[in-house]
Amino acid sequence: MANFSKSNVPQFSVDVYQNEYLPEGGRDVSAIVTVTATGGGTVGSAVAAPHLYSPGQGPSAAVAIMVDCSGSMDYPPTKMRNARDATAAAIDTLRDGVHFAVIGGTHVAKEVYPGGGRLAVADATTRDQAKQALRRLSAGGGTAIGTWLRLADRLLSSDDVAIRHGILLTDGRNEHESPEDLKAALDSCAGRFTCDARGVGTDWEVKEVTGIASALLGSADIVADPAGLAADFTQMMESAMGKEVGDVALRLWTPVGTTIKFVKQVAPTVEELTDRRTEAGPRAGDYPTGSWGDESRDYHVCVEVPAAGLGQEMLAARVSLVVPQPGGGSAHNLGAQGLVRAVWTDDMVASTSINPQVAHYTGQAELAQAIQQGLDLRKAGDMDGATAKLGRAVQLASASGNADTAKLLAKVVDVVDAAAGTVRLKAKVAEADEMTLETRSTKTVRVKK
Repeated sequence: MANFSKSNVPQFSVDVYQNEYLPEGGRDVSAIVTVTATGGGTVGSAVAAPHLYSPGQGPSAAVAIMVDCSGSMDYPPTKMRNARDATAAAIDTLRDGVHFAVIGGTHVAKEVYPGGGRLAVADATTRDQAKQALRRLSAGGGTAIGTWLRLADRLLSSDDVAIRHGILLTDGRNEHESPEDLKAALDSCAGRFTCDARGVGTDWEVKEVTGIASALLGSADIVADPAGLAADFTQMMESAMGKEVGDVALRLWTPVGTTIKFVKQVAPTVEELTDRRTEAGPRAGDYPTGSWGDESRDYHVCVEVPAAGLGQEMLAARVSLVVPQPGGGSAHNLGAQGLVRAVWTDDMVASTSINPQVAHYTGQAELAQAIQQGLDLRKAGDMDGATAKLGRAVQLASASGNADTAKLLAKVVDVVDAAAGTVRLKAKVAEADEMTLETRSTKTVRVKK
């Protein structure tokens, strides 16, 4: 595990935004917890980030790139070439010292480079060897993504590193293994490495690709035109190279009688974390957030407190950040803490006002849900239901200033009145536009300052 010292770990801070006032008998307390990491990696740039290890302790990161090599990657033939070029671009973005492997995925998973059940160490020679090996990649066979993930897990766990990351590219549906097999693979890999997933073209299943990224705390996106793969892979690898701390958990401690109703990430994307809790001692639980570089994320925490009388106040929850240790050892505390409070008052104005951050992200979560439900209803042929849900989505996107999502919605519906949510479904929608809206439906915007 990482050797922590003040010089090589980003500084974490926690800010809590809430209305702590409850009416008499009130029990639900909501808060937005903003977590910020600064002074560590350089996300979005290929500048070498400070390593998370002392000299002689081994590499800071390991990356496995999983490339779909199923038969459909030959249609059109340029798709496989674009995938090879994108993987080469990602390999060029690896910083020296990072361990890496390339996996070719069909109905089985094969080691493309370096082979022998091991990882290569990135330098000028191994990067060149890996790119030579990519030339041997050809399309043929089926798709069983669970086998790709299990091989990536075996390779990534073969070295003692702080950050383990996967990049997965597919162009088709997971037709050569059962959904249960894929779920079992994701369950076994969860918490062991993070993974960004990309669907190329329009013949893949959005819920499969987003489900992989969600389970493994990575990003998901569509690359409708294979020509855009190299730029996307470069950006993904630059982001991975900027990560400084792996396996950070949001730890919530709550007093006796208090129940956690939900915990979800709400920015930069909506991600449900409630069911991913692992117990961390008396009345404390850890919620996984994945790996971090220089960045800020927001979480919505809702707790139910015991009823109390007017004028009373209590600590509803204490939020901290930890890095759990393998084998159940005591977690490394990252030193940042935030408090969620409850105060009972008869001041109706104080107890009924909604904190702006809480209101904003409640709307963003509803926006993501409305898009998903609207698209599902459209596929099921319920055009009235789809119109209502997508109209509500347009209304929410407009009100919150989520311009990117509003643009994507406008490719699926004709907007009559955004503020009122009045829309008409378009008669013809390009498949790529519908898939892009579905894939990016959980992307949120932050509160306008």
